Amino acid sequence: MGRRRGRGECRGPVPAVVETSAGGVIYRRCGAAVHVLLIRDRYHHWGFPKGHLEGAETAADAALREVAEETGLTALRLGPRLHTIDWFFRFRGRLIHKYCHFYLIECPDGETCPQLEEGITECVWLPLDEAIASISYDNAREVLRIAAGQLRDSRDAPCSELAPFPPRNLQDH
Repeated sequence: MGRRRGRGECRGPVPAVVETSAGGVIYRRCGAAVHVLLIRDRYHHWGFPKGHLEGAETAADAALREVAEETGLTALRLGPRLHTIDWFFRFRGRLIHKYCHFYLIECPDGETCPQLEEGITECVWLPLDEAIASISYDNAREVLRIAAGQLRDSRDAPCSELAPFPPRNLQDH
């Protein structure tokens, strides 16, 4: 005698929950020198500020809000959308498919203040090539390479009067 199947007993693959976030590659330029802001998360990984869209917020608006919240920077100028990355992960037993839209964002001045309550432990400005070498995630590194190409192709972009930032060795943290 075969088993009878009632409602809810027939199971197939569980679909992933889709989440959408946005963030930014934040940069400062003076002449040919470009510095990029990386944040250090609670897992000691280096990446970019990003977070979930709220309500009817656009990805561009969310990117600016998240950068301001996570870094304390307010003099932000939204540039073009760079790239959208996606990845899968499990959280509390659920499969999540996350999409994150990244924008190029200029910040000509201002001091950083990491959002400690969100697990942001440090914010550092690094020369572009050092930032590419230091970022923790391959998909974020690809976003940074796209940003680097745009920044190198637009040398006459706005320039702030900033002294160069001292080099940092992120491996020591």
